[in-house]
Amino acid sequence: MQIDRLTPESFQLYGDVIDTQSATTNYLINNGTTSRFHDLAQVDIVSNSENQIARAGISIFRGDARVFPLRISMLERHPLGSQAFMPLNQRPYLVVVAPSLDEHSPDINNIRVFWASASQGVNYACGTWHHPLIALDETSDFLVIDRIGAGHNCDEYEFSESFVYQIDKADFAQFSN
Repeated sequence: MQIDRLTPESFQLYGDVIDTQSATTNYLINNGTTSRFHDLAQVDIVSNSENQIARAGISIFRGDARVFPLRISMLERHPLGSQAFMPLNQRPYLVVVAPSLDEHSPDINNIRVFWASASQGVNYACGTWHHPLIALDETSDFLVIDRIGAGHNCDEYEFSESFVYQIDKADFAQFSN
């Protein structure tokens, strides 16, 4: 199993990396007492087919630490908006994504797994197939910015029993140093 370090270049097909290192614009505000790392992710909010109002919402998700080996047996996507995650407890986590195979399913033969450092967030682009939150060693909180509003905004894809995708703790041990 290959797990890659999360970088803006390696993740660009799936969305944005949110961190200060990848900021293209940063400047001082508040009389020079604060650095603003500007516009780090593109937040997308799409109206549903009935044109009902939607908005960006800010939530905190608390993810239980996963037990390894971890069997990945499903992915989800949000067709009406992006979804950003920023760790609040200074703990690394894993990100699992896949490109779309067609209009209704992910390409599970091309799943990518990324190790995200404690200072990196991700913003899944609208419609990106991803696994739910994978906290590592401890229960962890994440600030989440996503679409709040009417309409179906979560598709789930369950893998067939014959397809097994498993992540072992040894797969990402090199990043824990």
